[in-house]
Amino acid sequence: MKTVQTPIPTGAMGWSAIGEEEIAAVTALLKEPQNLFRVREGGLSECNKLEKAICEKTGMAHSLFVSSGTGALSCCLTGFEVGPGDEVIVPAYTFIATAAAVIDIGAVPVIAEIDESLGMCPIDLEKKITPYTKAVIVVNMVGVPARLDALRAVCKKHNLVLIEDNCQAIGATYKGKYCGVESDAAAWSTNFFKVITCGEGGVFMTNNPQAFQRGVYMSDNGLNSVGQGHPHSTDIKPFSRSGIRGNEIAASVLNVQVGKLDSMLSHTRALKKRLFSKLNTPINYKPQYVDDPEGDCGFCINLILNDINKVGDVIKMAEAEGLPLHRMYEAKLYAGGDLHIYSNWTPVMDKVSPTAAGYPWKDPAYKGNVEYSRDMCPNTLNILGRTVRILLNINMTDVNIDEFAAAINKIDSAL
Repeated sequence: MKTVQTPIPTGAMGWSAIGEEEIAAVTALLKEPQNLFRVREGGLSECNKLEKAICEKTGMAHSLFVSSGTGALSCCLTGFEVGPGDEVIVPAYTFIATAAAVIDIGAVPVIAEIDESLGMCPIDLEKKITPYTKAVIVVNMVGVPARLDALRAVCKKHNLVLIEDNCQAIGATYKGKYCGVESDAAAWSTNFFKVITCGEGGVFMTNNPQAFQRGVYMSDNGLNSVGQGHPHSTDIKPFSRSGIRGNEIAASVLNVQVGKLDSMLSHTRALKKRLFSKLNTPINYKPQYVDDPEGDCGFCINLILNDINKVGDVIKMAEAEGLPLHRMYEAKLYAGGDLHIYSNWTPVMDKVSPTAAGYPWKDPAYKGNVEYSRDMCPNTLNILGRTVRILLNINMTDVNIDEFAAAINKIDSAL
């Protein structure tokens, strides 16, 4: 008999919470179509309301709603004048968008190993620093803060800009403060798969007013002088970049979703704590290292097996028990391989450029020589190859969790 007997609710985070409140917010906006553009005279736009709410919630001084998390990262980098000639270190385990944002602003991504936190390894970060390194993007994957104290110390030591990619970690905290607040800048993604969602969107955040103004210019291809409803100084001359402004319909949805964030995370955090409280002392695995368990968003259980050769057996046993356990190293959405793993970033690995000029790797401003190979981060591939996971969602219950824990204990003992 399967250990997991209770039906497992389908769902996720943000989109599973969408209800009549979001529908009402969008409907109210559409009834006043003259207000569909975020730049308006008189009163706050939906985008401005969202940005104000995010600042009040997180403690960040400035936030800007844009069209994607990738765009938000581009604003972070441009805000601190990162561009052609610069290298930016990114982790080997993150969605390709992290590296794509670096390429977007003309800099060159350098790839660092992760460790058993599944975040960037502070030791390898320091090894990857060169005279051309200007910034580091730390990614807090699947809602779990990376080793932020250690990573911040390395960046401070080498005077590097530190950006936190919180696209998968909206609401995560680190030692009592929202992730990103103590770094130079941070980004959220609000696409369909994220903690809160409007289908597609992103947020650029920083405490630096000059960087914020440059980020606003980065997001706007022509209306620079109006500041998109934000105070701005004429000391920083406008420049024209991409048109990635946030839109009012998406912002109206997020204004509701932000109000649901705490309750969603309270539920998933409680579920994750409950599961670990019921697990026996591990024999064949160890949990992902979490630097600050209280700040973890709680929607992902990652277990790292001691023996990579046992992963297949564990997956088969999980199927027999009805446990929704999956390989981390698995491509379900992407035919060419999971794009969260650097070795599948084909456009980056092969240095594919939109033109024959080889931008950004052959930009005359770049004096470095970064080379990539699909086996360049063996520790990352080994760790991910040994990792299995369970994704939790806001519809799951204590009964589901108790059965999951019983199944894990049974499988671990049987191995």
